Amino acid sequence: MHQNNLKWLQTNLEGELLLDKLNTKIYATDASVYREIPLAVAYPKTVSDLKKLIQFCRENQTSLIPRAAGTSLAGQCVGKGIVVDISKYFTQTLDFDPIKQTITVQPGVVRDDMNRQIETTGLFLGPNTSTSNRAMIGGMVGNNSSGTTSIKYGVTRDKVLELHALLSDGSEVVFKEVSKEEFKEKLKLQSLEGKIYRMIFDRLSSEILQNEIRQEFPKPEIHRRNTGYAVDCLLDSEIFSDSNKRFNMCQLLTGSEGTLAFTTKIKLKLDRLPPQKTAMIAAHFQSIKSCLLAVPRVMKQGLFTCEMMDKVILDRTNESLKYQKNKFFIQGDPIAILMLQICDESENGLQRQIENLLEVLKNETQSYANSILYGGEIEMALELRKAGLGLLGNIVGDEKTVACIEDTAVALPDLPKYISEFSEIMKTYRQKAVYYAHAGAGELHLRPILNLKKKDDVRLFQQITEEVADLVKKFGGSLSGEHGDGRVRAQFVEKMVGKVNYRLFEEIKQIFDPYAIFNPGKITNAAPMDTSLRYEPGREEPEIKTLMDFSDSLGILRAAERCNGSGDCRKSASSGGTMCPSYRATRNEKDTTRARANALREFLTHSEKPNKFDHEELKEVFDLCISCKGCHNECPSGVDAAVLKAEFQYNYQKVHGSSLRTKIFAYNDQLNQYASLFPGLYNSFSTNSSFSKILKKILRVAPERSIPRISKKSFRKIIASGKINLKPENPIKTVYLFVDEFTNYLDVEIGLECIDLLVKLRYEVKIIEHSESGRAFISKGFLEQAKKCVDRNISVFEDIISDETPLVGIEPSAILGFRDEYLRLAENKTAAQKLSKNVFLIEEFLQTEIKLGNISASQFTEEKKSIKIHGHCHQKALSNIVSTFDILNLPKNFHVTVIPSGCCGMAGSFGFEKEHYEISMNIGEQTLFPAVRKSSDEILIAANGTSCRHQILDGTQRKALHPVSILNQYVV
Repeated sequence: MHQNNLKWLQTNLEGELLLDKLNTKIYATDASVYREIPLAVAYPKTVSDLKKLIQFCRENQTSLIPRAAGTSLAGQCVGKGIVVDISKYFTQTLDFDPIKQTITVQPGVVRDDMNRQIETTGLFLGPNTSTSNRAMIGGMVGNNSSGTTSIKYGVTRDKVLELHALLSDGSEVVFKEVSKEEFKEKLKLQSLEGKIYRMIFDRLSSEILQNEIRQEFPKPEIHRRNTGYAVDCLLDSEIFSDSNKRFNMCQLLTGSEGTLAFTTKIKLKLDRLPPQKTAMIAAHFQSIKSCLLAVPRVMKQGLFTCEMMDKVILDRTNESLKYQKNKFFIQGDPIAILMLQICDESENGLQRQIENLLEVLKNETQSYANSILYGGEIEMALELRKAGLGLLGNIVGDEKTVACIEDTAVALPDLPKYISEFSEIMKTYRQKAVYYAHAGAGELHLRPILNLKKKDDVRLFQQITEEVADLVKKFGGSLSGEHGDGRVRAQFVEKMVGKVNYRLFEEIKQIFDPYAIFNPGKITNAAPMDTSLRYEPGREEPEIKTLMDFSDSLGILRAAERCNGSGDCRKSASSGGTMCPSYRATRNEKDTTRARANALREFLTHSEKPNKFDHEELKEVFDLCISCKGCHNECPSGVDAAVLKAEFQYNYQKVHGSSLRTKIFAYNDQLNQYASLFPGLYNSFSTNSSFSKILKKILRVAPERSIPRISKKSFRKIIASGKINLKPENPIKTVYLFVDEFTNYLDVEIGLECIDLLVKLRYEVKIIEHSESGRAFISKGFLEQAKKCVDRNISVFEDIISDETPLVGIEPSAILGFRDEYLRLAENKTAAQKLSKNVFLIEEFLQTEIKLGNISASQFTEEKKSIKIHGHCHQKALSNIVSTFDILNLPKNFHVTVIPSGCCGMAGSFGFEKEHYEISMNIGEQTLFPAVRKSSDEILIAANGTSCRHQILDGTQRKALHPVSILNQYVV
């Protein structure tokens, strides 16, 4: 295609058209095994933009690939045309009618965000995918999503009332329920819409075809079925049967994977929220068979949820910091667990249901243990099940659980027999499959473990899918229950529905889309499932040398390949957590953890440069990564963008060097040391408006930023003076205090307060000479300098730090590096590992001492105080915020709450940099700043990070205090 044509389109859209190598590469994959480099990526702003895109594709023989969150497992969101991402601008709720229980939204509205907006009315959208905190309504309609609640609330198709859409000729249509008379009027239209209605009427009026559909389609009792186009649903209307249901073309469009029209507006039927009295019974089984045999029996109990997870899923959580606490209800070592949720309007009614269900489990099943969960425990258990997809992608090495047969659904009575025969197939291929998900709906997400970098395993990929497709057909099931056909299953659609029905599908595609504009190759006319894979089978993968140790992933390339595209990094701020702050600010895919991992994989794999990191595109994709570490904890696949960025910067700077500003931030400790020789002079200059303005301009520091003041005396100088008492009478134990570079020169008072608090609580504090933490060097990619700090510190502390004499630190980003980057940078890995087990954030240490009974509430005031905590990102990722909550909650009358904020946005030097200031403040405004501003002056704001306190001051003019500063004020 001529580049000028694309340039014309680019200049004529109100939104954006991205043609660069970076964006086309990161949109080449979704959450599937496929990879196709698109022609361009569009962020349309208006319906007019979409019309222009459709017209462009007609005139230039290319296609549109609609994309929302891009979490499709079957390859629906990849293609060689123009990827149209509606997640940035088509995000408005247009109408909400609580009386009629309907809501109208644009397709980029996130399911969970929408439900939060309307929950006070007692309504919600029932279908609940495992990706619901980033899944968008448009994608849910495209895939006919179901999720955990389908046994009670049905699937997305059941909720779609109207679809406003653009057809392939650019015309706007509204598909909705029509009466017989209205249907007849549609047949008279001299437009593409009229042609569509006439074709549907003509073909589905055939008794022969109707019989073919009923005979070949999945059994009607299987409500989760996404194989092909849902023409069977159209038959069940007054136009083609004795039914009293009105005809609604939305039944066909829902689940059509964007192959028939482009949706611009969606009207949904809402459900009443389930009764508030709820419980979950987690039934434990010693075999898959006994678990599945129990399903038909428990499903008679009016369950709201009947989910399954197997031992493979449970074992995967052993390697995930985030999900360890979610396993609290597991008893013994079960092979499988059924998660059975019940609800009732009253406590008595709920108790009766629990007793009835336990009776059934005891007398009619082989469950050996039944845990009863309530309240937040239920959410924790469901989160464990939801995490299955990402956790399964977190297998170290090239073998992965592959999505190809993961979406089969059969009638409930057929499930045990089907799984038995399925397991026999897996045995012939020496596969230990994974079993999890929607047992109550007859659908389990079954996955073989394959290495698609090997030609033999690619052949198995095809063979296993073909054999399972035959088995599904034998049981009258659906090869796709909710994930869709896409690239991976479209090849088998004809087998699943027969030649006659497949020909009907081709005709439907042709009448809707004669120019093959809309997402071609999905459902009909598919390429073979083993083509356009993410990895080229048999290719020799490059070996990438790094300074940091990535052996836990078998190298940095495989560390990037951990990302399976599940898109957890796209959840909104209102969904909680930290990941990913920059995406939340820009809403650009480029600024997700997923994009960073995908870009790194792309360029490291395909670059022909001697230094494979030497690409401007990688510089761009990592530019807004603020190294918050949110992904370290929250990405279920274990992608840690912060360490990937540090290694990238190190290698990139080998070729391009680093700027003066970068060097100043990297060597901040040394510069502060010089400044501390003349603190008055430095502070005078840095606060002088004229001098400060010039300095900021030279260094490209945001003019709005305040410059931290150097303390009159450094912390070490004060300690060296001998005037500070470090040892109480009869100390309980001895701790070593890590003097980080921020405490030493900027936050001296906090360091002194920390010592004062520890001594008052009868702890001896020892301070010895050691290196700076290396945090600034790591954040700027100065890894050789960071490694020197790391090795010096390990050498200093390795023989004196133990469980009896721990090392504690005040600044999270400095002290927690001992548990993280130190393990990747240290020369002596054994010493680093040993040391890391006895290094604690000061709050962690105090929390442990409280639990041991060495610190009690009686040592503190009974004065009433209200405190709000903002947690440091590194603390959330590498430790926990509970420790801060616990120590501040110890005084009898302290009322403590945690602000549900993600990153503050400062992130060390990031928030100072002129080009990043706006993003930095945007991140702060997401949750943190509003929460602080709403707090009265009497409420104390606690923040243990020096950057966090600085950001809060600049963003809200409120002074935040370190938790130890607060506690120290109130020791009696």
